[in-house]
This record gives sequence, structure tokens and C-alpha cells, in this order.
Amino acid sequence: MDNQNKKKKSGSHHPAKTIPESESESESESYPDSNIWSFVTARSSKSWFLCISLFAIFIRLSVALHPYSGAHTPPMFGDYEAQRHWMEITINLPVKEWYRNSTVNDLGYWGLDYPPLTAYQSYFHGILLKFFDPASVSLLSSRGYESYLGKLLMRWTVLMSDLMIFFPAVLYFVSVYYSGKPDGEKSNMAWHTVMILLNPCLILIDHGHFQYNCISLGLTAAAVAAILSNRDLLGSMFFCLALNHKQMSAYYAPAFFAYLFGKCLRRSSPIIEVFKLGLVVLGTFALVWCPYLYSVDASLEVLSRLAPFERGIYEDYVANFWCTTSVVIKWKRLFTTQSLRLLSLVATVSTCLPSMLQLVFSPTKHGFLQSLLNCSFSFYLFSFQVHEKSILLPLLPASFLASEEPFIFCWLIYNALLSMFPLLRRDKLEIPYAALYGLFVLLYYTPGGRKSAEVTHRALPILKSFAFACIIFLHIVYIAISPPLKYPYLFEAVIMSFCFSQFVLISIYMNKKQWALSKNSTRIDTKKKSL
Repeated sequence: MDNQNKKKKSGSHHPAKTIPESESESESESYPDSNIWSFVTARSSKSWFLCISLFAIFIRLSVALHPYSGAHTPPMFGDYEAQRHWMEITINLPVKEWYRNSTVNDLGYWGLDYPPLTAYQSYFHGILLKFFDPASVSLLSSRGYESYLGKLLMRWTVLMSDLMIFFPAVLYFVSVYYSGKPDGEKSNMAWHTVMILLNPCLILIDHGHFQYNCISLGLTAAAVAAILSNRDLLGSMFFCLALNHKQMSAYYAPAFFAYLFGKCLRRSSPIIEVFKLGLVVLGTFALVWCPYLYSVDASLEVLSRLAPFERGIYEDYVANFWCTTSVVIKWKRLFTTQSLRLLSLVATVSTCLPSMLQLVFSPTKHGFLQSLLNCSFSFYLFSFQVHEKSILLPLLPASFLASEEPFIFCWLIYNALLSMFPLLRRDKLEIPYAALYGLFVLLYYTPGGRKSAEVTHRALPILKSFAFACIIFLHIVYIAISPPLKYPYLFEAVIMSFCFSQFVLISIYMNKKQWALSKNSTRIDTKKKSL
């Protein structure tokens, strides 16, 4: 009986061949290369992280060789020009005029619409460009500037931001996440680090399309790592900095608030704990907003730029509720902007609320990570003015959970890539898209890195295969077939609807998983009381 039980246990790890546990152990010793990741982590953490980082840098540089958003497409160009223009404005005008419409700062032409920390980042990057290529940031005359040196410098500013903020934040997170885990699980560290650093969606948007999401996401990753290591004040400061770099970081705010508030309620002096957190938040915001606190009008001037309600409830073909259902319900025609703002607010808050309540009543670290994913999905699916690139926000906590929920992370990556494919194809980034897609699949399925997913139903593998076939089919159709003249955006709408359905399923599943934590903790408490 003992031998049979051992065979069954080993069979769950090796479905193709059932072998005894002792034989399995001797085989892994004889063939250490069967688990590449444990071989990597056998070295010091500095060594393997450096190797992975160098590879990640090489991939980023390779993607940066390809076109960017709005290349050679006047008069507005694209996101590349927006970032360059902000450097031009911040380096040439006083700080008080950065968000003010004037003859030399036309807000209709890529006016600053992110919080002050983005403006400061643009200022420091502008200094670099001005030193090496002054013409690239000269006031007014540099609009649409696309010299080889200017493009090279711009690409390097993104890479520098990655290296200075995102990479250290990932190392911080991985070190904290695996600090209390047994040595057996630490073989996943390298694989997990690769999954976060080589996220194909983030690389394609930042180093291909051209943005600086690595800064706000890096600050968020540092905030999460600090909170997981019980440094709540430090984590609050990092998250406030993320909010002040990109207002979309508010996608994570409900999870941060619920977890920290739930912890405070369990302390001996909850009011003092809340007061300390409040001081850190107010102090960080005051420091960042200092140049605009001299008057109410100056502060409102900046705030008005951070909420672009005039753009409508959605842009392009984003895989969220409002855009997907607009095929049937013409939201923009039937409702005013004010009504849509209220509807989106109610929908976002009501879908965030279950995750927040669970976290307040049962503030666990694992629940915090799950809530980050659930709340960011609520914002992506239901909030006002969402873009395709906003899927990067749910992807970050999904990558944090990649070790625990490998299939959810993988499936989200597949559908996130598909949802952004029309945007990236417009940028002529098909080659790096295909290369990174293949690289991700290769690294994800490398032996020894991820946990084996448990098959809970026989039909599940068939459904997975069918859904993946749909993803491949939609790629081929979008590339090879021209849409009907009467419906020029038909294929975008189909891709959007498919991705939306997958995002909803993932969101429902993860909310269910988070609430299951409360049931498990209740059972444990009951057992302790009975003892």
C-alpha cells in the first residue's frame, strides 16, 4: 500500500510516466539539467539576478530598434512625440507654467496630463537631451523632431528608468516574497523573476510603442514588497509616489487602503496607526505637489488636466465593459458625460467592494496580492476613460501571483497581448510582437519553473485548447483578411469582445479564490478553538 501511494504522488508531477519517489529523486540528482531554474538559483542571488537582468536588457534593446508610436505621422505624431514634447515644455518653461495653456504651451498639442512626478521625470530627461542634442528640446521649433540621435537618447531614457526603478523593485519583491519560504520553493525564484522582468506586454509598450510605465509600475512593486515585509509606512510612501507619477495607479488604491486599514484595526492603537499612515500620505503628496500649493487655482489647474472626461468613456477598441457593450448599447449617444461618469463610478466601486471587504475583515498578505489583481481588473473593466495599454495594471499583480497561479498569469498574458495587437500593428511592431510571444511561451514552459496546474475537470483541457485556437485564429484573420468596407473595424470588435470575455472569467475566478481565503482561515480558527 505504501509503495502504491508513493507512485500516485509522484504521478501528479509526471503524468506521462509513473515512477517511485525514490527513483524520481535519484533521477533528478543524475540529471540536474532537467530543472534549469534550480541550477540557476544554486548560484548566489546577485549572480543569477544579474544574468537575468542582462538578458532582459538585451531584449529591451532589441525591441527598441523597431518603430514607435506615431513615427513619421504628422501633425500629432504619437506617444513618442508626447513624451518628447513634455521634456521640451519642462526644460524651457517655469514649473508654474507646465500645466497652463499659453502661446508657448498649447495644451491642445500633447499638453501634460499626468501628475507632477511625471513632469519632474520629463524635466530630468530633458536635461539629458538638451546636453547631447539641444535641438531635440528647443521650444516650439522641435515639434515632430525625429533625428537619429534624438531617438537614441529617448530610447535610452526609458531603459535608464527601467534599470533605476523597475529592476531593483522586482529584486526587492522577489527577495521578500521568497524570504520565508522553504528551500524547495526557492528554485522558482529565477523563473518568477523572468516572468516579471520579461513581461512581453510591458516591454512592447515601453520600449516599442514608447512610454514610461516601468516607473509607476516599479514604484508600485516596491510598495507591495515593502508592505509584504511589514514596512507599511515605506510602502505607503512608494505607492503615493506611484500615484503621483501616473493617476492610473489608483487602480490599486482600494486594495492598499483595505489591507492597511484592516491591519490597523487589529493593532492595539488603531487610531494612532491610521494617523501615522495619514501623515506619510499627506507628507508625500505635499512634497510632490509643493510648486502648486501656493494657491487653490494653481492646484485645480493641475487637477483639471488629470481627469480627461471630455475624451469620452473609452478610446479606440479597449476590451472593457463600456466599449464591448457599445456594439449593442450606444452609451455615448444615450447618456451625457456626467451620467456616464456616475455609472462608471458605481460599477467600479461595486465590483471592487467584495474584494475590499474580504481584505478588511481578513487582511492576509496573499489576500492583498489577490485583491490588487481583483481591484485593478474592476477599474480596467468598468472605470471611465480606459485605454488598451491599461491592461498592464492588472498584469503586474498577476505576475506577482505567477508562482501560485501560473495558468491565470499565462492566460492573462495571451489575452492581453491579443487585446493590444491592433494597437501594436498600427505601430508596425509585428516582428517584436511575434518574437516576444514565442520567447514568453518558451520561458514559461521551461521545465522546473512553474507549478503543475491541477486538472479539476476533464473538459478543462479541451476548453483551454479551444480558447487558445481562437487566439491564434484571430491573429491570422486580423493579419491576412481585409474587413468589409461597411464594417472597417469588425475584426477589432471581435478581438475586443473575445478578450473581454476572458478578462471577466479571470476576474470572477480570482474574486472567488480571494473569498476562499476567508473560509480557510475560519476553518483553521475553528480547529484551534477545538484543540
